[in-house]
Amino acid sequence: MKIWAHRGCSQRYPENTQIAFEKAMELVDLEGIELDVQLTRDGELVVIHDERVDRTTEGIGYVREYSLIELKRLHIYADMKPSQSVLTMEETLDLLKQRLKTGMKLNIELKTGVYPYPGIEKKLLELIHRKCTSEIEGHIIYSSFYALSLERIRELDPEAQIGILDERVSDCLFKLKGCQANALHPFWKGMDLPEKRLEGYTVRAWLTGHLYPEKSTGGRLDLKALKRQGITDVFLNEPEEYL
Repeated sequence: MKIWAHRGCSQRYPENTQIAFEKAMELVDLEGIELDVQLTRDGELVVIHDERVDRTTEGIGYVREYSLIELKRLHIYADMKPSQSVLTMEETLDLLKQRLKTGMKLNIELKTGVYPYPGIEKKLLELIHRKCTSEIEGHIIYSSFYALSLERIRELDPEAQIGILDERVSDCLFKLKGCQANALHPFWKGMDLPEKRLEGYTVRAWLTGHLYPEKSTGGRLDLKALKRQGITDVFLNEPEEYL
């Protein structure tokens, strides 16, 4: 089973922040890091999960209502650790580049399911092509719940690695053909097809669970049982507990 850091090490550190990504990069056998990207009011690519800033910062409102400068003024508190700020996608690539060179993967989720962010696919690919070598580009996966976003990624970059997100693996499989995705990204409890039907597919399952500053329940996943369902990879908030 391949282990991914979901928004970095997001159980012990604030999600999608420099410290969460740095802690994830310390994990030698980590398959990759997953993160989320949206656009600011002035068209800058930023790494943040929620469409609103309320949950993770002291701000109020939608990400798309903030300019980059305004977003950078917000704080992401981390208890006794230094306060974090919202990262741009470019800053994040600079931070992760050395580990990407050694084979670690990066899953970029385009947060276009609620608000489509016109032009985000082109902006993201242009940034990746400008900042990354072809070798690193091969380690990057693009995912979204919004199939049209992935269709645009495929049109703009025929070589892009694409993972289709949905609740049920059957729905992922149906959408995969339409947007020419390479992998299925279902909810871990949405495995409604037999393992045999999934042979030959990469199946990266996402989970919910506690995020910083919530406390872990201490429970552990049975990774062997998940593998028997056809799951090949898992996105975890606590990857350090499994590596």
